Amino acid sequence: MSFIVDSRVRLPNELRPPEIKSPENLYDQYEQVLDVSSKIGLTLTQLNQEISDAKIKHAVIHVEYEHGDGVDQMNETVAELVKANPQKFSGFGSVSLAKRNIKYQVNQVKKIAEMGLIGINMQPAFLGYEIDSRELYPIYSTADDLGLIISLHTGINYARSVPMSGHHPLKIDQIASDFQDLKIIACHAGWPWVNEMVAVARRHPTVFLEFGALSPKYIGAPGTGWETLRRFMDNVLSEQILYGSDWPVMNIARCLKEWNEMELKDSTLENLLWKNAAKLFNLKLA
Repeated sequence: MSFIVDSRVRLPNELRPPEIKSPENLYDQYEQVLDVSSKIGLTLTQLNQEISDAKIKHAVIHVEYEHGDGVDQMNETVAELVKANPQKFSGFGSVSLAKRNIKYQVNQVKKIAEMGLIGINMQPAFLGYEIDSRELYPIYSTADDLGLIISLHTGINYARSVPMSGHHPLKIDQIASDFQDLKIIACHAGWPWVNEMVAVARRHPTVFLEFGALSPKYIGAPGTGWETLRRFMDNVLSEQILYGSDWPVMNIARCLKEWNEMELKDSTLENLLWKNAAKLFNLKLA
């Protein structure tokens, strides 16, 4: 029996605190590349409709922010959505990196676990950290102790004031070396450093590649820089790949259509669309 698990959808903007406002020009290039303004206002009702239309069995809602705060409120909102429909949703919280208060951040990690969320979603470079910064290690260590998964933005971002080197996938190698039981999701799969991302995942079976906000047709196209990963998806990395739409940035139906058109092995497609996620997130699908 086949299912579909969307490993990454965002908490709808209507459920985010109104005080989270973007700095001037932060999203200008995102608008040029991804047309975010036409999508970011989609609602929970619309998310539920897209999930239903695409026959998604389970979706993982992520708290995501690149500026400001309001994290505690968003964590609680995601926990409420999960509690109301645990068969349909799991959740990733986040931590208040802007506070520069590690004691507070560690307590947030503990509360995330207490609320029944399964992981922590972080975009450290947007808040002034390299992802392998030792300042973040108490967060990683606490998550490891509590069995939480860490999801980290990797690869390019389009905020021109935020150097993308802070999210280089080789930095995950250091984290995975220091926390060898910690499950780490490389969100966006590390492009343009694809060869390095593949090497990190090959070296660490605890590292998973997730393709949110990416158009799958380009992952399968020659000359896009994805060739090494596309080759290894069908063999040695087939158990370390996760389908994620990053809704509302990418339309769920479009993502699934393009994945199904890529001519992956049947076993690879099953792993991508649900088997790996079910194992990683400990989902009981029926």
